[in-house]
Amino acid sequence: MQIASLVLGLLSVIGMLIAFIPCFGSLNWLNIPFAVVGFIISIIAFTRTTLPGEDKGYSKAGLILCSVAIIFGFIRLTLGGGIL
Repeated sequence: MQIASLVLGLLSVIGMLIAFIPCFGSLNWLNIPFAVVGFIISIIAFTRTTLPGEDKGYSKAGLILCSVAIIFGFIRLTLGGGIL
């Protein structure tokens, strides 16, 4: 589940970077819900790692990447009016 959270985080950041290109800003309407799903999966993966020697690095990275994609995607949507 940690790998899935990392992959979703990477895909959401890639989608966010593509949405920064002019005339592709409306891609954020799809990318933000995708990043929210990745954020929820990352939270679940982070809380379910209960073994003492188990590393939480992938789920932390997924949390950070998804939250960055959500924040910057929302900023891009508000600046571009949701269209540009």
